Amino acid sequence: MTVTKMSWRPQYRSSKFRNVYGKVANREHCFDGIPITKNVHDNHFCAVNAKFLAIVTESAGGGSFLVIPLEQTGRIEPNYPKVCGHQGNVLDIKWNPFIENIIASCSEDTSVRIWEIPEGGLKRNMTEAVLELYGHSRRVGLVEWHPTTNNILFSAGYDYKVLIWNLDIGEPVKMIDCHTDVILCMSFNSNGSLLSTTCKDKKLRVIEPRSGKVLQEASCKNHRVNRVVFLGNLKRLLTTGVSRWNTRQIALWDQEDLSMPLIEEEIDGLSGLLFPFYDADTHMLYLAGKGDGNIRYYEINTEKPYLNYLMEFRSPAPQKGLGVMPKHGLDVSACEVFRFYKLITLKGLIEPVSMIVPRRSETYQEDIYPMTPGIEPALAPDEWLSGMNRDPILMSLKEGYKQTSKVVFKAPIREKKSVVVNGIDLLENVPPRTENELLRMFFRQQDKIRRLKDELSQKDIRIRQLQLELKNLRNSPKNN
Repeated sequence: MTVTKMSWRPQYRSSKFRNVYGKVANREHCFDGIPITKNVHDNHFCAVNAKFLAIVTESAGGGSFLVIPLEQTGRIEPNYPKVCGHQGNVLDIKWNPFIENIIASCSEDTSVRIWEIPEGGLKRNMTEAVLELYGHSRRVGLVEWHPTTNNILFSAGYDYKVLIWNLDIGEPVKMIDCHTDVILCMSFNSNGSLLSTTCKDKKLRVIEPRSGKVLQEASCKNHRVNRVVFLGNLKRLLTTGVSRWNTRQIALWDQEDLSMPLIEEEIDGLSGLLFPFYDADTHMLYLAGKGDGNIRYYEINTEKPYLNYLMEFRSPAPQKGLGVMPKHGLDVSACEVFRFYKLITLKGLIEPVSMIVPRRSETYQEDIYPMTPGIEPALAPDEWLSGMNRDPILMSLKEGYKQTSKVVFKAPIREKKSVVVNGIDLLENVPPRTENELLRMFFRQQDKIRRLKDELSQKDIRIRQLQLELKNLRNSPKNN
């Protein structure tokens, strides 16, 4: 009996995060009255940093999103100013990690746009982006900033291409063209030298982004991958997906050998997509299901069993997506190690959820706040593009979280022209349409035909009415 206890107890005892709990903000510290988008695209529709919260909203005749200063909690007025320059639905938004008032958005209108939010937030609708980037021939579903290099942005479109933009010149400088279907997710390792993607073609890839070379590839037939996240410097990848029995599943992979996952673990039989979030400082993994109210969390180890389940935060309100606060925006005095911003569509509510390590002492807890990637870039765009890699510049949360970045954004002046990368004009070289796009086109045409038929039949009825009236007029006694 004693031996059995010894075999399992130490792994829990050694964890300082065993009792981490989720704490929901009071109603007055939530953001209320927000018309959250009803778009079914599998993204978070939310981005947050130490200054602002941005949420994609429901809008007619184009795409828009709100940008709210974090201190402006409570009910948001219906006429609150929006960022509304896109001609199609906004599908993804991401804050620049080094310049806190610069945000990138991408849309069904095939463009990526860079916006500069004024200090204190918007006073009127913003329609003019500081930079409009055209290079994709289909809608753009994902944008990601490079984690260590200033002004390098990645975008993934429904043309199956990933474009790497150098915002110093406002042009795409590289193209990754190894996917055969829609790209579902992109994730970087900690210094940005590797990119991992999941794709509708059921393949998980590890790519060297500057050359576009696929270093590792897994065909996930049993575990259909949806989302992927690099686990910091552990040389591991974690994917969420669906098993062959349609149960939700996670898998852990060695980034240098994707022939077989290290472990696969079934989570439950629900249908919503599982979003993974990894905190490299605490080695904690959070799993949040789209349409669920709960968030499970685990501790990642380098040795078996690799994944230790800690606990679960439960809530009756289902989440559409989740924004995550960067480390330097957390409240270290409350021992907060992670913060989600949970989108509750039915209530039009954004609810902050803090993950807290229970500690009695009010002094700074060095062991749960190691040096963490800060707000200064390690490389300039030209350095990274020439082949340099550099780890992120670290900061201490004891003092550093009050620092402001010295980096400023200067938009290049350029003319619209053809976009040539790797010798290919991206706007001319359009891939074949996907089955879903063809079906949408077919149904749109059917609707158009139906409307035209209805209009014709209405006109026929009106013509017959007029003919009858004319006949009655001719036969009336006055005319006789």
